Amino acid sequence: MNEFMTAFSVSLQSVWNDSGFQSLTIDNVIMMLVGCVLLYMAFVKEYEPLLLSPIAFGCILANFPKTGFNDEMNVMMAIGFGIKYEIFPPIIFMGVGAMTDFGPMIADPDTMLLGAAAQFGVFIALAGAMLLGFNVQEAACIGIIGGADGPTSIYLTVKMAPHLLGAIAVAAYSYMSLVPLIQPPVMMLMTTKEDRAIKMPQLRPVTKFERIVFPVVSTIVISLLLPPVASLIGMLMLGNLFRESGVTDRLSDTAQNALINIVTIFLATGTGLTMDAESFLKAETIKIICLGLVAFIGGTAAGLIFGQIMKVATGGRVNPLIGSAGVSAVPMAARVSQMVVQKSCPGNFLLMNAMGPNVAGVIGTAVAAGTALAMLQG
Repeated sequence: MNEFMTAFSVSLQSVWNDSGFQSLTIDNVIMMLVGCVLLYMAFVKEYEPLLLSPIAFGCILANFPKTGFNDEMNVMMAIGFGIKYEIFPPIIFMGVGAMTDFGPMIADPDTMLLGAAAQFGVFIALAGAMLLGFNVQEAACIGIIGGADGPTSIYLTVKMAPHLLGAIAVAAYSYMSLVPLIQPPVMMLMTTKEDRAIKMPQLRPVTKFERIVFPVVSTIVISLLLPPVASLIGMLMLGNLFRESGVTDRLSDTAQNALINIVTIFLATGTGLTMDAESFLKAETIKIICLGLVAFIGGTAAGLIFGQIMKVATGGRVNPLIGSAGVSAVPMAARVSQMVVQKSCPGNFLLMNAMGPNVAGVIGTAVAAGTALAMLQG
């Protein structure tokens, strides 16, 4: 009997020594709680649930001790390779392209300027990050949060500051989900009731020829100008070609539904897996989240300021509120512009006008990332 009890005791001790409980730290517990908070935001508050839920669960998984996720080849390591070797973000962009209608921007090319203006928030946060002690590569990755484009933020960060990936991805996707809360106060502050009441003319019809030529020409010009983002722009425009050609409906449907959903699961889960306690629980994380908010508000404000300039330049034909849609959160930012306008002037409809700068913002953020890579990588 004594031998049995001794063997049983040794077995229990062995199980305990091999378990995660034996190596669990308070930092691991804190990060698991962070993951649970993100799950709450995703499922209860419905803040970008398709993105935040796998990020949150990945965060929980990343903080289990002794899993061997980073020690030997397994599915978690394979998912990490999809991020490390920049496979997932371009595929996400293909799906985004298949879902995006560039018609409003083609019909009113001036709105591309609003999409470009909204990228000033990137450079505001970049300067702020450098003042807080981040190096220029890290600052550029933090600044790109202001474009409200998660895949581009991940793409740039993996190339220039991979140790900040978890914090930057969480900040980018969190602020994308909070567009309806963050933007309206800035929009109300920077426009008058008369501004919001401006009615814009209906956009002209866009021909099929224009719709097909645009992605081809955009890919050629931007890829030659900024080779580092050729994969992002190329896949974005390939997806759009699937949509607009009229003869690749099956490819378009796959890109904008099944494929983008599958890759989103892997991309978001892999991002969450980078949120281990050792790399996430730092003062830098708080700085990144605060700077991301500054970048996002700065981008919104810059778009509105340029909208005011365009209003004056066109003799009052441009509603400056569409400038706030110049960030990349498609189509949420355009819908928020419409929502704010409707509250001030119920008969005013400018959703399609706001879609122009909104889709231009997608291209603008990719161009800003390409500029950063061309100038700073190395």
